Amino acid sequence: MLEAILHGFVLAFGLILPLGAQNVFVFNQGALQPTLLRAMPVVLTAALCDTLLILLAVLGVSLVVLTVTWLKTVLYVIGFFFLVYMGYLTWRSRPDTEAGEKERFSAKKQIMFAASVSLLNPHAILDTIGVIGTSSLSYSGTEKWGFTVACILVSCFWFFGLSVAGRTAGRLDRSGKLQRGLNMVSAVIMWGVAFYMAAQLLIS
Repeated sequence: MLEAILHGFVLAFGLILPLGAQNVFVFNQGALQPTLLRAMPVVLTAALCDTLLILLAVLGVSLVVLTVTWLKTVLYVIGFFFLVYMGYLTWRSRPDTEAGEKERFSAKKQIMFAASVSLLNPHAILDTIGVIGTSSLSYSGTEKWGFTVACILVSCFWFFGLSVAGRTAGRLDRSGKLQRGLNMVSAVIMWGVAFYMAAQLLIS
């Protein structure tokens, strides 16, 4: 049981650590929101989306995405347009020092964007299926659930930690330059992921 839990922790941490649109967006919102509580919608949404993907991968349900070609295509197309749109809005967003309260992402926008960048990113889904789903086949019963819960906990703690780190960076940046830079980096990463997905779709 302990081996399965440790395996889940190490594997999930290795998957979630690389810089990507989801991580940058969570960190960015932590920096831009006036309080940590105001960034909780993005944290909770990202954690819940990852939990859903992990459960679907472990239960084998998400294998449908790999076997039904048109579902895969639809996922890529929707993901492309969402990420392009999100990148545009993020690029235009200004820190509080420049534009005020109206420029901050509302709870509704945070939830919508976090859900789209989590659920409409085919590479994240395929990583979850291919790595976590496949690795879970080594376990059964309580060991399998220990492995699954460990993966889920890593996601939850990671996103909360990212928002705290973002909040700390935001408080240290009184000029707004760092926050503006974070917006630009976040937008560029989203556009990069979107056009990479489009290229994959065209050559497949």
